[in-house]
Amino acid sequence: MTTYGAATAVTPLAAGRYGVRLAEEYSFGEAVNGGYLLGVLLRAAVAESSHAHPLTTAASFLRPAQPGPAEVLVEQRKTGRTAATARVSLVQDGRPVVDAMVTTGTLDPDREPAYQGEPPAMPPLEVCRPSGADQSGFVAQVDMRFDPAVMGWLDGEPSGKPEMRAYFRLASGEDPDPFVLALALDALIPVVANTGNVGWSPTVDLTWHLRALPAPGWLTVVGAGRLLRDGWHDEDVEVWDSAGNLVAQSRQLARTARTRK
Repeated sequence: MTTYGAATAVTPLAAGRYGVRLAEEYSFGEAVNGGYLLGVLLRAAVAESSHAHPLTTAASFLRPAQPGPAEVLVEQRKTGRTAATARVSLVQDGRPVVDAMVTTGTLDPDREPAYQGEPPAMPPLEVCRPSGADQSGFVAQVDMRFDPAVMGWLDGEPSGKPEMRAYFRLASGEDPDPFVLALALDALIPVVANTGNVGWSPTVDLTWHLRALPAPGWLTVVGAGRLLRDGWHDEDVEVWDSAGNLVAQSRQLARTARTRK
């Protein structure tokens, strides 16, 4: 099994230019997972920065990426003592696939939150439902255990609310870091599955924030939507670490798989 670190590694080619081979293991069919693509972009952004962590990312997904060679282009927009901002683009076959603005900074791993809400309630890990029997592609790279309360759509009994909750870790056993969080934020089954809309829901725009460096162990990923309309839906996701800390937040706008009958 290829580790996530190796699968997202970028190779310097010139100033602000990196080569990468997009891993087939992180794809669904022929399209590569968007969270994985963000992990690749963030590797290059941090490599070009004097700061250690990707604090905030605003990405537009322009077209599906395919497994195989690609390049990442990094254009610095601002540098500073506490933060730096760059435009980062993934290009494949001469066409942009993902465009993002990435702000980097350096977080203190020992800093405690001045305020933090309560972690989401989840059933014990041992009663949660594995992601599925199809252990190929993306599904084989992650270990996800879903709250049974949000999995009724599999049996034709969706809850009616756009929601999804799961425990998450890499199948390779790597501990979570900011690049793994980018993957976790886009790893859930689309929340609209629980409104009867099942299938591929391609992300058009995704913004996420790194709030803290994650502790080792399982992550808890919680997603919810507020509006499904005209073939579009939103999805807000939080990621909590094994120590009960909120470590990442995101919002995305996506196309809805199909209209509920």
